[in-house]
Amino acid sequence: MSSLDTRLGVLRGTAPPIPHNARTLAALTANPGCDRRSLIDAAGIDKAALAAHLGLPQPLRKSQLALDYGLAFEHKVTAQAGAPLLPLLRQALGLTLPEVSYEDVNSVGSDDDRSRLQLRHSRTRSRILSAAHRRSNDPRTLLDHPVLRLTVAGHQAYLEPDVIAFQHDGAFHIVEIKSFPVIHGQPDPTKVTAALTQAAAYILALRELLAGDGLPGDRVSDTVILVNPRNFSLHPTVTPHNAYQQIKSLSRHLARLRRLPELLDKLPPGTTFDLAPGPDEKPARLRGELLSALATVRARYTPGCRRHCDLAFHCRNEARNQSKIEALGTAVRDDLAGIDTISTALALTDGRLHPARDQRDITQALRHAQRIHEDLQTGPA
Repeated sequence: MSSLDTRLGVLRGTAPPIPHNARTLAALTANPGCDRRSLIDAAGIDKAALAAHLGLPQPLRKSQLALDYGLAFEHKVTAQAGAPLLPLLRQALGLTLPEVSYEDVNSVGSDDDRSRLQLRHSRTRSRILSAAHRRSNDPRTLLDHPVLRLTVAGHQAYLEPDVIAFQHDGAFHIVEIKSFPVIHGQPDPTKVTAALTQAAAYILALRELLAGDGLPGDRVSDTVILVNPRNFSLHPTVTPHNAYQQIKSLSRHLARLRRLPELLDKLPPGTTFDLAPGPDEKPARLRGELLSALATVRARYTPGCRRHCDLAFHCRNEARNQSKIEALGTAVRDDLAGIDTISTALALTDGRLHPARDQRDITQALRHAQRIHEDLQTGPA
């Protein structure tokens, strides 16, 4: 075990590490400047368990009804060896009849096989490299439930995309089946961005697989094929989307995780987020001790954290208590770049604090906004 693993293990404590998946990697990109999130996720710490011990509300989750609907749609699309999906991919990718072949990698191994994930990854790797090198006449156009691996903070994270399609001109494509609808040709842009961010993890993992066998990364396309319900039916429609920005963002954040030793060096010796479970497996750690440990790592709260981080409500209260600009949202934070706290912004606005050179334009804008607010409050004379 490396020194870094040992230090992250001390931070995590006695609990086993929580493995990364595409959703957790996508969540990382939503707030790449948060050191607290970077360390906790790199150590594989269960944020939900921390939040539960602190008595925090949980982020909004998908309802069981929505989950069941999503599974029903996925089963409809991939039924009969992907028969409903094939014409959609021919239209989107230009696949021809001889290039169509289907394999469900989920059939490898048995449910009680502990090494099943590794077996599925091995089968996926074999099929992808065989197609990439054209070692057979079977290009495996559709690999359903494949398993890829991506290096995250020096460790291998297993990822499970919906489908990988192999196009006739030699480029691999990630196909993601999502249950949010495309209404009159227009999907929800926020949900599309979230789906592309998850797909970016799969693209990087597939490129890593090819690079390990000496193949260039451009054999994996930046274009992601999203399959969604059309309007309010279960009838699928397919749209290609370019995920270049999401790939770039995720790559940048994965590179940031290399700063882990630097972040760990800033912590007081012996800092741990261990919940110290007792013989009954219930956490015995004093809440005050856990809060003190969390306070040693810098957080960067934004309102969007509430959608994807179990500790969001703790960080929100912390930001409010410290009068941080971040508590007002990313738009305000960006507009007030260089001003760290709400109290500083208010002092600059009412003249109690003289602005520095780089704060003059922002201060003028704040005072102008204050005058408009006062005019609206007083109304016409």
